[in-house]
Amino acid sequence: MDYILHLLILIAFYALLAQSLNLSAGFTGLISLAQAGFYGIGAYCAALLSTRYGVSFWLSVPVGMLIGGLIALLISFIALRTVEDYFIICTMGIQVILFSLMNNLSGLTGGPLGISGIPAIRLFGVELDGKVSFLLLSLCFVIVVWFLLRNISRSGFGRILRAIREDEIYTQSIGKNVYQAKVISFTLTAMLATIPGALYAHYITYIDPTTFTMEESIFILSIVIVGGMGSLLGSIGAAAFMILLPEGLRFLGMPHEVAGNLREIIYGLILIIIVMTGRLQGLLLWKRGRINK
Repeated sequence: MDYILHLLILIAFYALLAQSLNLSAGFTGLISLAQAGFYGIGAYCAALLSTRYGVSFWLSVPVGMLIGGLIALLISFIALRTVEDYFIICTMGIQVILFSLMNNLSGLTGGPLGISGIPAIRLFGVELDGKVSFLLLSLCFVIVVWFLLRNISRSGFGRILRAIREDEIYTQSIGKNVYQAKVISFTLTAMLATIPGALYAHYITYIDPTTFTMEESIFILSIVIVGGMGSLLGSIGAAAFMILLPEGLRFLGMPHEVAGNLREIIYGLILIIIVMTGRLQGLLLWKRGRINK
């Protein structure tokens, strides 16, 4: 049972990351490979504030969001002056820089050794050290973020973001401030990505830089693509699929000598089929581009 609860908690974390990335990648068309870096900022803020200064989770989350937002805002002034492929390369560089800082600022982050002894979250004086309670808390954050992003997508600002995704030049020609909208979208994406980082730190009670790599950013982006660019419910469903599929492949009864390699091959083939068809057959029914759910 603990194993199942652990998987469900991981699904909640990645659902939060994919939903937040959908704001920039799905709604605005800004594909970012720096999501794991902002995820790490949230985790390290929570870890440092709780272990060194005794700050509670409920205060470290807004602090992490503020720091992540400020960093993203400063970065966006440069990165968002580029477009399409060049923007992706810029965010790739941002991810590399953030990872290097986590790995090399040993006095602050602990370097490769990371930070241990992160305390459990306390709510109304009660420690949430059980998986059931932590899952419920994580699901609450998933619902809140989904509700927030759904309202953004249906607002006037959300319509501007969709217009930028479809035709940036036309959107600018009708008097919309495209650059400002993109800065806000990218900054909010980074801020929301710090929330699962703080949850992860308090759940695992130990963090190190290897969790927040470029591969992690690519994995988060793949969840968004599989679930449908701009589909919030699709991100949740795809997060579940991408986490549960490798675990399900463990029970195929393949020969032990080749099981690892065969699982990776099957996993890759399934993802290729999904991307080519544009949806998860029998699991996700949300078409690519739908943002009203």
